[in-house]
Amino acid sequence: MLNKLLSPELISIAQLARDEHIAEQTLYNWRNRAKQQGKAVPTNDKTKELSPETKLTIIIDTAKLNETELAEYCRTKGLYPEQIAQWKTQTLTGFSTSEQQTVLNRKQQQADQKQIKQLKQEIKRKDKALAEAAAILILPKKARYPMEGRRGRMTLLADRQQLITLIDEATNAGARLHIACSEVGISKRTYRRWKADKNHLGDKRPIAVRPAPSNKLSDIERQAILDACNEPRFASLPPSQIVPTLLDEGIYHASESSFYRVLKAHNQLKPRGRAKAPNPRKPPETFIATKPCQVFCWDITYLPSTVRGQFYYLYMIEDVYSRKIVGFEVYDREAGDLAAKLLERTLLSEKAIGTGVILHSDNGAPMKSQTLRMKAYELGVLTSYSRPRVSNDNPFAEALFRTVKYAPSFPEHGFDSLDNARVWVNGFVHWYNAEHKHSGLNFVTPNERHTLKDADILARRESVLVMAKQANPARWNGRAVRNCSPVQPTALNPVRLSRRVNATEVLVA
Repeated sequence: MLNKLLSPELISIAQLARDEHIAEQTLYNWRNRAKQQGKAVPTNDKTKELSPETKLTIIIDTAKLNETELAEYCRTKGLYPEQIAQWKTQTLTGFSTSEQQTVLNRKQQQADQKQIKQLKQEIKRKDKALAEAAAILILPKKARYPMEGRRGRMTLLADRQQLITLIDEATNAGARLHIACSEVGISKRTYRRWKADKNHLGDKRPIAVRPAPSNKLSDIERQAILDACNEPRFASLPPSQIVPTLLDEGIYHASESSFYRVLKAHNQLKPRGRAKAPNPRKPPETFIATKPCQVFCWDITYLPSTVRGQFYYLYMIEDVYSRKIVGFEVYDREAGDLAAKLLERTLLSEKAIGTGVILHSDNGAPMKSQTLRMKAYELGVLTSYSRPRVSNDNPFAEALFRTVKYAPSFPEHGFDSLDNARVWVNGFVHWYNAEHKHSGLNFVTPNERHTLKDADILARRESVLVMAKQANPARWNGRAVRNCSPVQPTALNPVRLSRRVNATEVLVA
């Protein structure tokens, strides 16, 4: 009967009691007694309730079994092979000597102590960082204003004392000195110098006696600058245009910045006309023009008429390298066929048909018309367009139109007729190409740049400056003369190319 009870077939107690006509409680008692004797008894109970003796019996019974037999044994006993392997490892560990166990415990204790030390250091570091962060966050709120500006700026004595107090409070709260100083905009050296001032003298620059510099302009020279600026021919020109013109005539009074300072000192440097303060933005570069007739840009702008709501349209093509207006016309409408005619006439006058000129424009309807694009293809022109929704990808054309509409002779109330507009534009183009000293070309005219005469003209200007410096070297105070070098090759902003390329590379491609 006990063999049936311990059979691996796992017959239930109730079934065995019915078959053998024995009470269920008697069978339970026999099975519990077998468990206490250390015999392996099939059970549906969880393995965690097995006694150590039962686990040892299972280890002994399975020691001689192969993998297949072990799997069958585990299924009949309701066990896993991994459990038996774990019990075996625990049993072998129990056989270790007390000395080995002591060594293991000591190593574990040392590792625990090392980890505890590292955790304490980490907590201490984080507490310190937290205290520093709190002190730094409070510091700018207490300061009345951040110390911004160039090196050597003057700070009042009261502001110095306030900053010293705030920095001391922050360092006492856990902040590092260089971080606290950086937060208020001073260096550690400045802080230490201020704190070492026990007499509270402060900055002595306001009460310092300064001698006049040896290269200071005399009253006669300042008056000569005023007389030159107030000449009728220079009445509408800024100093940036006056100085190069005088240099071309062999006359040097002072530098361009000195002209501006003298005019400002005499209250003659006020904004004039409709011009606003410049807001230069440097667009990214793509095509690089290294000589004339490589890269053209063009656009269309409105010209107002005397009739409200009626406009004329100025078509203008500009050479990016020389800034010369190489093609222009005024029409009464915007159309791609008119632009195609202007492009063909411009290339004929510049002898640039078939040379692979790059023509850049925005995305207007005339610019992207099939008529103009087919004409450009026939003439060997590579068309380029601004990026979508980018308004400053055609800067040279926009700057040229600003020069047009802010010219002193531009009619304030518009043009009477189309012929009147064409006559005025023709005169403006002649002035712009032949007389206007372009600031982007180091103040030579577009015609001089287009015909490659700018280098000789700038060299003669430099010789005038060198002679003036030799006559009065104190005026320059060791500095070099005005930059009279020709401008470098001109780059156009990117359109579709992701890298900066030379115009010749684009033409070859």
